[in-house]
Amino acid sequence: MTTETTNRMDLVFRKLKAEEQMALIPFLTVGDPDLETTLAIISELEAAGADILELGVPYSDPLADGPVIQRASARALRGEVHLRTCMETALKARQAGSNLPFILFSYYNPILQMGLDTFFAELNAHEISGLIIPDLPVEESDEMRRRSSEVGVNLIPLVAPTSSERIAKIVSGASGFIYCVSSLGVTGERSTFHADVDDFIDSVRQATDLPVAVGFGISTGEQVARFAQICDGVVVGSAIVRKIEEVIPLLDHPATRNEGLLQIREFVAQLKRP
Repeated sequence: MTTETTNRMDLVFRKLKAEEQMALIPFLTVGDPDLETTLAIISELEAAGADILELGVPYSDPLADGPVIQRASARALRGEVHLRTCMETALKARQAGSNLPFILFSYYNPILQMGLDTFFAELNAHEISGLIIPDLPVEESDEMRRRSSEVGVNLIPLVAPTSSERIAKIVSGASGFIYCVSSLGVTGERSTFHADVDDFIDSVRQATDLPVAVGFGISTGEQVARFAQICDGVVVGSAIVRKIEEVIPLLDHPATRNEGLLQIREFVAQLKRP
């Protein structure tokens, strides 16, 4: 059972802080291109140096996901991957030996459809450490925060550069870490970020004692290193999902499957050593 004192995510951030290191937090879409391959990719990401992993629940009508992740969701949905499947995948990865803290990234509707009682019981049973719900505004999050706290799961808020006067309210009931959005708009690889991103991140740091991570648009080792100077963690999503998409032809054939997995591992490894 997950508790506040044994939440894997909290322990990882505590360890990295003591080592003066930042957390690399990859994102992948569960079931892209299939569930067996997702489990293999999780193993590769851990071997590449991932510290925490976001497991994206495929969704047909996303608000925050750009075209790369939308395509990944479409592939996963063709395989009938759903919310419970994603939690089962986390548990299977744990049973296979993974020590990574898992964050479930889901829009609110699948959670509502499952039912909150069932959902939080399943979160606990499947050893999920954190939860991100991008379309749940802070003003409507009280029940989710209460239930998350009861099962020792961190409900992680998204804070955007436009949040301004709402930052203090958003971070006040948070746990785990604060997810700072580096750019306006949807997810996707970028060469530039919001002009005031450094000041924005500094304002978030002043409003909370929790670790602060940044994501949206980060795709290279140089960008990871740039934000590692001012953040406790860096989330990389679309760039990894795009890499998975690129090597699907290799992953689909037994003779080249290991080559495809190795390419994913090497791509993520270079994010930690630009």
